[in-house]
Amino acid sequence: MSFELFVAFRYLKAKRKQTMVSVISGISMLGITAGVMALVIALALSTGFREDIQGKIIGATSHINLIRLDGTPLSNHEELAEKLRSVPHVTGIAPAIFNQVLAASAFRSQGAVLKGVDLRRESEVSDFFAHIVEGDPRLIEKPRASDDPEAPPAPEHLIMGKEMAQTLAVKVGDTLKVLVPKGRLTPFGMSAGVRVFRVAAIFESGLWDYDANWAYTSLETARRFFALPPGSVSVLQFKTDDLEGVEEVAGAIRSVAGAGYTTTTWIDLNKPLFSALKLEKLALFITISLIVFVASLSIVTTLIMMVLEKQRDIAILTAMGASQKTIMKIFMLQGLVIGVAGTILGAILGVGACWILDTYKLIRLQAEVYSIPYVPFHVRIWDVALVCATALLISFLATLYPARNASRLDPVEILRYE
Repeated sequence: MSFELFVAFRYLKAKRKQTMVSVISGISMLGITAGVMALVIALALSTGFREDIQGKIIGATSHINLIRLDGTPLSNHEELAEKLRSVPHVTGIAPAIFNQVLAASAFRSQGAVLKGVDLRRESEVSDFFAHIVEGDPRLIEKPRASDDPEAPPAPEHLIMGKEMAQTLAVKVGDTLKVLVPKGRLTPFGMSAGVRVFRVAAIFESGLWDYDANWAYTSLETARRFFALPPGSVSVLQFKTDDLEGVEEVAGAIRSVAGAGYTTTTWIDLNKPLFSALKLEKLALFITISLIVFVASLSIVTTLIMMVLEKQRDIAILTAMGASQKTIMKIFMLQGLVIGVAGTILGAILGVGACWILDTYKLIRLQAEVYSIPYVPFHVRIWDVALVCATALLISFLATLYPARNASRLDPVEILRYE
């Protein structure tokens, strides 16, 4: 242990008549502990929200969608898919059909998005079918049994979100009517297309918007229901192994597909949400850093009072040959010891609090408002390192003024009146 650090520790541990200095030192350490702990928890909260929502979005949906600029169906989607498989970072391709519908049970009705999918190929671009909580999703692709030509057609099957099932008061095996706004011409004018569906399965993705507003059926059923040309789809979905570089991958897909096509990415569809979360994380960091700054002012007070108390010791050390640099280093180390102790304690308490809050899901949320049912806390080592570095930097800067003043004391003037 160096001489300067030894003296700094002795000053912190020594019993004094002026107990106020010890009290302020403890308050300074507790202030830094509280600030670091609050910052770790705040950044873990922001990171948790972003990663949890992002993980559920990119897990339940495709990363990139390819559509025609004029909104017409893709009639050559199989040839186009084969051509686009050679695009770097593309790991999966699946066709799909989307349209807005009105779902109506015997009790209630609501708007929804009906998506036609190929079960086998849909698993290439999302893990949606891993979220089935009830029923058998394979029923949507089973052909309808042959019926009497004069009998009404047997219901098709669909999969719906748990929230939608609760809203419509239906369960697996129940039937409901689905109306598509794009109707057909009859002698009495335009009429909406209506079809009876049976609930084959219920999913729960963890995102309220999907669980409350999305339903799935087979690709062929959706094609017939929405009156699309045989063999056509409305969109090609892509999965990529480069989530952060998804814009570059989308550009490569457009380039290979040629003119007349455009793409949307998971970032485009959720840009307002993730921009808000990023801004919130920055605001939290700046705001709560002020707690550490306020605590550092207590370090300044502590060291100034220490300098006043230890003037005689400073004069004796100087007379014995201690340089201004040595005196300055003693008081800087004293302040840094307070800062380091508070930072380490705050980081440990913050990480521990985040683990407890995340493991036991102690803070519940309204899923229809926040899209997730509880507050997630994800601690990242770089966030903790940034918080600790910020706290130590502020603590170091707080020591400069009092340490510099201590090093400039004149030992002659101090000892003259002793």
